[in-house]
Amino acid sequence: MKKVYLGLLGFGNVGSGVVRILRARKSLLRNKVGCELALKKVCDKDLTSKRDIYLPRDMLTSDVNEILNDPGIDIVIELIGGIHPAKEFIMQALNKGKYVVTANKALLAEQGKEIFDLAKSRGKSIYFEASVGAGIPIIKSLREGLAADRFRHIFGILNGTSNFILSAMSERKIDFNQALTQAQRYGFAERDARLDIQGVDSLHKLVILVYLCFGKLVNLNDVFVDGIQHISLLDVAYAKELGYEIKLLAIAAREQDELELRVHPTLIPLEHPLAKVRGINNAIYVCADLAGDLLFFGPGAGKTAAASAVISDLQDAALDLQAGLFRKRFFAIEDMSIKRLRRIDQTQSRFYIRFMAVDQPGVLAAISRLLAKFDISIASVTQKERKRAKVVPIVMIVHEVRERNLRLALKRIAGLDVVKEFPVVIRIEQI
Repeated sequence: MKKVYLGLLGFGNVGSGVVRILRARKSLLRNKVGCELALKKVCDKDLTSKRDIYLPRDMLTSDVNEILNDPGIDIVIELIGGIHPAKEFIMQALNKGKYVVTANKALLAEQGKEIFDLAKSRGKSIYFEASVGAGIPIIKSLREGLAADRFRHIFGILNGTSNFILSAMSERKIDFNQALTQAQRYGFAERDARLDIQGVDSLHKLVILVYLCFGKLVNLNDVFVDGIQHISLLDVAYAKELGYEIKLLAIAAREQDELELRVHPTLIPLEHPLAKVRGINNAIYVCADLAGDLLFFGPGAGKTAAASAVISDLQDAALDLQAGLFRKRFFAIEDMSIKRLRRIDQTQSRFYIRFMAVDQPGVLAAISRLLAKFDISIASVTQKERKRAKVVPIVMIVHEVRERNLRLALKRIAGLDVVKEFPVVIRIEQI
């Protein structure tokens, strides 16, 4: 039986998971693919650390050229992450006529156009199922299962670390720092978790989804991003009292010829399925015109889940390789009817606002007057119990308002002597 030879770049957590599955499911994959997926060489800069799976020494190398320059290797699996040197390795593999499987969402989001253009010119495909949602088959579903659909909205919980933190704050009543420490202790968060909690990881994944759904490879700098680092236990508790759960959402919405893209903490009604997504799980809620509203749910982290998606791509790549296919459908068709991206200051939302104000008569009236000056209507207001000497939380929900107006109003309000902190603002989505 024919063999398809694989070269693996990156023998870390996910890489070792891929090796384990290739061994454990060897016969199953052979029957499905019609050939043997044979791992020929594994490259990693660290060959001394102990892994949970053994490979013979002659299969290991620290020299990437032993894989990229080997004409016998058909498919290169890139799992080293980051932009450089991953980009150079992928482009070299494509130039050498190899198929490429990658889980590198940051690279595809930031440098995707150049990579996709090279793949097209070389008649090779890029497979990237594991780049979004780990084992959730969202890429294949959008590209193939919903091939005839046009998309209206995407709402995604795309980062397992942030979702674990917010879930821990909601369920166990612990503060942000305690929840982050737990996530790091359990291995759900890196020691430096800024990419996760600041929303950058979600941004990368949103850009890939937008490419597939709306035919646009957008510049990361054109997308508004706000993380969860400023969310307090107070906000989580008050949101729940008001009938909401706080989630870090990645949002894409099309309205006529405009596309609106943003990543930020969001209040979601408790009864909505996205509000019930807990722990490290991810969920992508897709609104399609033919299929309707669909929810994709599953673990958004973990080496087994991510490795499962890599294996799925290897199956597709091996089938294409045997058939001699270059499937253009792996690349989105640019939608020329989308003329512009809507800036964040042009968007409109309802908002949750928490002020920390001096407990004295006239404070609420002063805040209300400034809101009214910018055409902001209050839907509800609650003055909570005192949290520290002479300072109380005031929690407001305001009706739908243009973002720019709210920012201008809050800047003025924050300058009042009776307001002791810049107000916490969280958008509300009625999904």
